[in-house]
Amino acid sequence: MEEHQIVLAIAGIAAGAMLCQWLAWRVKLPAILFLLLTGIVAGPVTGLLDPQAVFGDLLFPMVSLSVAIILFEGSLTLRFDEFKEIGTVVQRLVTVGALVTGIVIAVTAHYFLNFTWEIALLFGTLTLVTGPTVIMPMLRVVRPKAAVANILRWEGIVIDPIGALLAVVVYEYILASSQGNGLSQSLLIFGAVIVGGTAFGAFCGWLLGIILRRHWLPEYLHNLAALSTVLVAFIVSNLVIHESGLLTVTVMGMWLANMRGVDVRHILHFKESLSVLLISVLFIMLAARLDLQQLTALGPGALILLLVVQFIARPLSIAVSTYGSNLNWRERALLSWIAPRGIVAAAVSAIFALRLQEQGYAGAGLLVPMTFLVIIGTVVLQSATSRPLAHLLKVAEPTPSGYLFIGANSVARGIAKALQSMGYRVLLTDSSWENIRASRMAGLTTYFGNPMSQHADENMDLVGIGRLIALSPIAEINVLSTMRFRHDFGPENTFSVMTGQETRRSEKHRASDEHRGRIFGDAEMTFPKMASRLSHGAEFKTTTLTENFGWQEYLDKHGSKATVLFARDTKGWLHVLHEGHMLQPSAGWTLLSLLDNDSEAKVAKAKEAKEAKEAKAAIKEAKEEAKADNESNKSEVVASSNIPSA
Repeated sequence: MEEHQIVLAIAGIAAGAMLCQWLAWRVKLPAILFLLLTGIVAGPVTGLLDPQAVFGDLLFPMVSLSVAIILFEGSLTLRFDEFKEIGTVVQRLVTVGALVTGIVIAVTAHYFLNFTWEIALLFGTLTLVTGPTVIMPMLRVVRPKAAVANILRWEGIVIDPIGALLAVVVYEYILASSQGNGLSQSLLIFGAVIVGGTAFGAFCGWLLGIILRRHWLPEYLHNLAALSTVLVAFIVSNLVIHESGLLTVTVMGMWLANMRGVDVRHILHFKESLSVLLISVLFIMLAARLDLQQLTALGPGALILLLVVQFIARPLSIAVSTYGSNLNWRERALLSWIAPRGIVAAAVSAIFALRLQEQGYAGAGLLVPMTFLVIIGTVVLQSATSRPLAHLLKVAEPTPSGYLFIGANSVARGIAKALQSMGYRVLLTDSSWENIRASRMAGLTTYFGNPMSQHADENMDLVGIGRLIALSPIAEINVLSTMRFRHDFGPENTFSVMTGQETRRSEKHRASDEHRGRIFGDAEMTFPKMASRLSHGAEFKTTTLTENFGWQEYLDKHGSKATVLFARDTKGWLHVLHEGHMLQPSAGWTLLSLLDNDSEAKVAKAKEAKEAKEAKAAIKEAKEEAKADNESNKSEVVASSNIPSA
């Protein structure tokens, strides 16, 4: 394949991956659907993409290294303090539950697809894994309750290396059985992989943690060090003990995530971005290698197997794993429905199928199309139905339309109270007990403490919260909070008010727009001005526009006395007014504004005028007294000069 064709193919894969991820974000569906479709269209349908021709012998090493990075990123999210609460269920799911799933799938594949028992058992171990690559996007869309979400997340991450390990053991058993020592060889491999992979992974995680904790590397090299360590650990582990690399990198991530004094959040953010890229590219490439003729030739047995996977294997696994737990039947029902297959099943099946075909095993060529059929079937069915099912079962979290306020001062309390009356969840945070006490007296939900603390990460309830408004009078607190929650809410959903300090600072002394977030209201409406208007009687009020009283009439009536901060449109979406936002509301919109009270404003104005008049009179009186004193002094001087000398 010519060089320019290879470059065009790589560019096309990257562009397709980006388009699929964007489309998935727009329609709120897992990206794997669009990635698989893109790969199938680009590969077997049109013939535009042949990954084997593009990458040659590097294809499968690239796949293996990418899967290692993906598993490491997933294991970085595993915290043992969460595992204590749901540990029993997860342990059963990845052991007894996985065994039940694998056996049911293997038996079905043997009798309905005519797989040999060896290939059927390998297929069962390949397709028992769910995987974080499809679980996490689905959880973001479905948003189940915390207990269900944590179980699915832990299961998806832990089952990946276990499933891959079982597949390796079965694969080695198939090869060893032809030499007459299958069982003993398989047990030896299993023990060596478990012990060696766990020990080496723990050592690599501990070593990287020590380097980070003792600051032996500058922060800008942390991501590079983590990535390099993962790749080296994976490769060395596989060289020492065949196929132990996946377990090694998983244990390494878990050790690093739970090591005291080591903050891995910045590494996790980098790995998440890298994983999105790798997952997108892998799915397109592996889907492009599919043989559609093999897929269509599977017949009705493939459909029967897919139904067994969804309606028998998974519910049976959940029933066994959750027996005696505190989960109610609604939560168990949702767990029984959600189990999409992911990238590890696709990648490992592609690798093993190629090797077994070279060994001459009948039916090995069907492993890849059948695995992809299970992936496509489970993802499509569950993506389309899981969110409605979660709402039907009443185990879904509310849509994240709430607001997190940094600061519980009078300005934040006034806005939060108005939003709460409109039906939105609000949470106010502050380190001042007086502000927190006043907020609680007003019936507002609060968190007393620093929102950037470790305690806040573990205890602050952000369920239903989707936006942040930083309303502290201290500019640095606003900047730090928007930087902290930028990744959670997105830069488009983080806002901060301008403070008096920032208006007096030059550009080189102010935080950049990227770190400060969007300016709440506008640059002229600073925190001191809002606080001053509130102290002089201004109030936060809502107004619904009608055909007879529209936007222009609102402006004509209130003019500069009203500062619009929020606007809810006819579809129920609440717009936060920020600098550069062009507001064009129409009939049916509801406006939330800071509105000056006319009577209070007049009183304040009269008071200011009276004080100014009194001050002016005092100054005039002082001048007259000074003038009189001056004239008196002059008279005394003249009189003394007229006294004759002795």
